[in-house]
This record gives sequence, structure tokens and C-alpha cells, in this order.
Amino acid sequence: MAITYTWGFPAFEAYPTEEGHTDVVFTIHWRVTADDGQGHVADVYSTQSVVYESGTPFTPYADIQPEQVQAWVETAMGPEQVAAMKSNLDSQIANMINPKSVTLPAPWAASVAV
Repeated sequence: MAITYTWGFPAFEAYPTEEGHTDVVFTIHWRVTADDGQGHVADVYSTQSVVYESGTPFTPYADIQPEQVQAWVETAMGPEQVAAMKSNLDSQIANMINPKSVTLPAPWAASVAV
């Protein structure tokens, strides 16, 4: 089962002005969705702080692209945390396929007339 991971970035928090730039992103809201292609989907939503360092190349807010934002988030998280997040998503999907527990209705629920 090959799981695909899709990143999404629904919101950004930014300083209106910082270091001579406008709309400088400092927090990225992100979501990663894992899909096994067999109807099992899991996701995680979180935020990641990022820091603009004066003198480094700056991308205006209107010009940032999803691939660039994903690189910022993954770099800030570090490879171990990214791998742990994906492992957690994999475990969620594995639990959907082979649940370790289930929630059952009360056994009398079907026989009770309303």
C-alpha cells in the first residue's frame, strides 16, 4: 500500500512590516493528508513558526508558492519530526484497515421501540 502525502497551507500569520519588508510570515498553518488510495485517509493539522533573518533573500508574500512554504515548514520541523508525523499518519491508516478497538451501540438499542 503506497501512501501519498499532500501538504496544504490554509493560513499564514505575518508581521505587517519587518526588516523593511511587508507581510513577513512568522507562523504557517499547515495540514498534511495521507491517502492510501483505497479509501483510507488521515490528516494532521498544526502550525510551524518560521523566522526571517535579515539580509537573507526575501520572497514577497504575493509570490510565495506551496513548494517553497513546504520547504520552510519541513526545514523548521527537521527530518526527524517530519518522519514522525508521516509515521503517525501511516499508523492512523493502518488502524483504519485493522482497528484495534471499535465502538459498538448498546446491545438493546435495536430492540427498543421509540
